[in-house]
Amino acid sequence: MTTAPAFVSGPRAATEGDPAPYFRRDLDITPGLRRATLYVTGLGIVEAYVNGARVGDEVLSPGWTSYEHRTDLRRHDVTGLLTEGRNTLGAIVGEGWAVGPLSWELKRGRYADRPALYARLELEYADRIEVVGTDEEFRVGEGAVRANGIYHGESYDARLEPTGWPEPGFDDTAWAQVRTFDWDLGTLVPDAAPPIRRIEELTPVEIHRRDDGRFVVDFGQVLTGWVRITVSGEAGRTITLRHAELLTPGGELETETLRKAAATDRYTLRGSTAEAPETWEPRFTFHGFRYVEVTDWPGELLPNDLSAVVVHSDMARTGWFSCSNQLVTRLHTNTVWSMRGNFVGVPTDCPQRDERLGWTGDLNAFAPTAVFLYDVRGVLRSWLDDLAAEQSATGTVPWTVPDALPHPSSAAALWSDVAVNLPWTLYQEYGDAEILRRAYPSMVALVDEIAGRLDEHGLWSEGFQFGDWLAPDAPADNPAGGGTDRYLVAQAYLCRTARQLADTARILGEDADAPRWAALAERVLAAFRTEYVTPAGRLACESQTAYALAITFGLLDEKQRAKAGARLAALVEEAGHTIATGFAGTPLITDALSATGHLDTAYKLLLQTRCPSFLYPVTQGATTVWERWDAVLPDGRVNATGMTSLSHYALGAVADWLHRVVGGLQSTSPGWRTLRIAPRPGGLLTSASVAHETPLGRAACDWHVVDGEMRIDVLVPDDATAVVELPLHPEGRTEEVGGGRHTWRYPAPAGYGEAVRLTLDSPVKAVMEDTETWARVREVLVTAYPDMPIDAAGTHLDEAPLSVLVEHFAGSKNELRDALAAALTDNS
Repeated sequence: MTTAPAFVSGPRAATEGDPAPYFRRDLDITPGLRRATLYVTGLGIVEAYVNGARVGDEVLSPGWTSYEHRTDLRRHDVTGLLTEGRNTLGAIVGEGWAVGPLSWELKRGRYADRPALYARLELEYADRIEVVGTDEEFRVGEGAVRANGIYHGESYDARLEPTGWPEPGFDDTAWAQVRTFDWDLGTLVPDAAPPIRRIEELTPVEIHRRDDGRFVVDFGQVLTGWVRITVSGEAGRTITLRHAELLTPGGELETETLRKAAATDRYTLRGSTAEAPETWEPRFTFHGFRYVEVTDWPGELLPNDLSAVVVHSDMARTGWFSCSNQLVTRLHTNTVWSMRGNFVGVPTDCPQRDERLGWTGDLNAFAPTAVFLYDVRGVLRSWLDDLAAEQSATGTVPWTVPDALPHPSSAAALWSDVAVNLPWTLYQEYGDAEILRRAYPSMVALVDEIAGRLDEHGLWSEGFQFGDWLAPDAPADNPAGGGTDRYLVAQAYLCRTARQLADTARILGEDADAPRWAALAERVLAAFRTEYVTPAGRLACESQTAYALAITFGLLDEKQRAKAGARLAALVEEAGHTIATGFAGTPLITDALSATGHLDTAYKLLLQTRCPSFLYPVTQGATTVWERWDAVLPDGRVNATGMTSLSHYALGAVADWLHRVVGGLQSTSPGWRTLRIAPRPGGLLTSASVAHETPLGRAACDWHVVDGEMRIDVLVPDDATAVVELPLHPEGRTEEVGGGRHTWRYPAPAGYGEAVRLTLDSPVKAVMEDTETWARVREVLVTAYPDMPIDAAGTHLDEAPLSVLVEHFAGSKNELRDALAAALTDNS
């Protein structure tokens, strides 16, 4: 009993709203079976069954790869699910990424015009191996899974589920014979990436009943996944679940961030009682949401009737951070949630709207943070293989991987050079040169392509560039149109990329290549300095991003670097310590300040709460990182730009600085064999804690200022060594230590960490600089006067007493004064 498997499908092309095809085939198992292994994949999302039992615990399988180059073949041991005699192999295949709409154009059939299934069941006996695979013996029908799609949601009619369809004895004579679907079996790659799984469940924090009988459920956290319901009621009742990240000021779902994605699930009851309720969750879609509107629920909706199921790629958590400023700790938590929500098979930009694409620039900006927070080797190794395959097919690195854009890509800084920067970042984290070896042909091809586009001066001065994408000064309809010269950004990133490729060639022993890439690195650096840098260190483009790039990428000599650092600090101070960077500059701005002697300015930038700033979204109740600094306006309305995701990890890249500078944990050699532990306290922080599971074991640093004493506790992996620069030490002491736990205690500088006592007579500026106090004060003022331009007025009156700001808008109101006084003294 051996068959040659092929992809099989239903008899016709799929159209919008078609039911998902159900596949089944009976087979016989003879005595003596030792092991049974099922290999399964599909063009779409596959849910496989053996004798009625769901195979494995993966969801959204096999995920999304560049199907025409690499189709992920999932492997399962199903020995325990088979019995001697008659058995049944079955599967449901939803549209997923392969068939359903992709991108904002909602174009269907990017990879296939219908869902298709591939399965190979290997039966190992003592004397032989038998293979049963998808062939014309399979039958195809329909069931309860009606319309389904990544963007629009799933509709399930429980009345239509054929009883026992994936079990022996089911009568499938009314089902159709499958058709062989033409697909290159050479694309099959076993277990290409870690599976996507259910990771966590959240219960509602609030349920609000509307006058018309609808319920609005708040899960308290923007997440990626779906809702599981348990319900009883009459047959034929359809419950509708609509998802959104935000509510309007009026308490309704805000669907602006979804664009054309319906994000709606429907469940039609088969009919049940309270003693035997129905439990259902979608399996062929996912949503980015915090809020769910529930319509036509029978009776009162209770918290235990539903839960939010968090899903993402199965990655081990490896990084943690917290500090004494709760707003900063929440910023870090938001960054973690945004990463979780966007690592669903592919590292995407957002999980909610009609996009959810693997944008290369987003990941490149965030990569140093990503490798600290989670073990991403499996996910990103697969993604880089897709990148190389797409690059080989098109001649360039596409802006999204897999390439699902409705238009061709071209080489662009920060986006395309992920082909070099990401393998380099992975190598630095894991110390595995094979990562570089595997990516080297792709790295070379990309830099060769860019080098061929340079002008006679060695400048990358033509072609489309994203520039400092989504900088605050960019027009709403032109996210690439910020004030930083986009070709300066391109040249700066090329300097880094060429240097990394030269270093890669040396590490891999590519002796013929290394001098060539080193010469290119010198050439493009010289061109950058000639074109954009004065001898004194001023830049032709006076922006926070331009200076951050020049400083952190090592594009200046020491004298120029000092001048540039001072100028950058001045620009940040002139902006009132608000952020002025987009995707290109944000990961670097705090580093550029702290590395040039402007740590205090870096902390003021970090702790600013006025928009645009790192903490403004936190003060607005954000639980994830936003795509835009001002994605939600102070009055609670969404910034309706047509591109306003509330779960976008790129601008959370500042977490890398929190880990290395605030927490003080930094690798100084590939794979963390040597560490630098050097916390740099500031910003009124009195403690910070950071930990990381390195390839050698856990590294950690905890520092606290308590009762005038600095306490620092360090953990170094056994096979590593660390240079510890003791923070705020009176003698500037540095020690080298080996593996194990190490502790130091010494006097902190007099008065360090003691916040200035703030009153109504304190300057507005002093109150605004204490971010946690200002957040409480601001909440009081917003509640009392929702139309008051508080931040703008505060900046205008920053040297005046807080009482002047209050009187400016409110006059003498004792209740308001009492509330503000309480906010100023609240130490909770």
